[in-house]
Amino acid sequence: MQAHPTVSREEWLKARRAHLAKEKALLKAQEALRQETRALPWVKVEKEYVFEGPDGHETLGELFAGRSQLIVKHFMMGPGWQEGCLGCSFGADQVAHPAHLNARDTTLAYVSRAPQAEIHGLKERMGWELIPWYTLTDDFDKDFGVDEWHGHNAFIRDGDRIFRTYFVDARGDSQLGTTWSYLDITALGRQEVWENSPEGYPQTPPYQWWNYHDAYGEDV
Repeated sequence: MQAHPTVSREEWLKARRAHLAKEKALLKAQEALRQETRALPWVKVEKEYVFEGPDGHETLGELFAGRSQLIVKHFMMGPGWQEGCLGCSFGADQVAHPAHLNARDTTLAYVSRAPQAEIHGLKERMGWELIPWYTLTDDFDKDFGVDEWHGHNAFIRDGDRIFRTYFVDARGDSQLGTTWSYLDITALGRQEVWENSPEGYPQTPPYQWWNYHDAYGEDV
């Protein structure tokens, strides 16, 4: 490895402070961008989509599992693949415990073309039991920009009406996996009081809603 510059502690702290200023500026820019994410227009989902799950067929509305928001990850795995896409699998290993998302009225679900038996085998092998995973049965993937590709779509529900609110794929997909990164792509965001969100959005103080993943209660 090429020799790297070595300096005194004082010089290191000076360089670190300069770099920290840039990091804070980047964080502010990210927060401003996510404010725009929450203000994006929505598009109503007009078609009825059906998925096959472990317990039978479920509609897109049922994938919400009674919550207001839904994030759907298209995982590249077709019938007979035996293994999923390597990049998608790497991403699945990063998925945070779903209880924290659920506590923010948000559900995460994976969808693939592979049949349930093959999905179950891969989930069991890789330790992904906590990820709800469904088999595509129609044109959902084609209609939402992930036909033979990968990506995350975000939805929100208002009564019986469902709206698409956000989409990310390609390199943007690699940024997801933590509870915060998922909430940042939703219409309601992290739902904390420091966020500059449209009027009427649910918000609570940080820390007060955080909990151990096994301590949120049955409602989550």
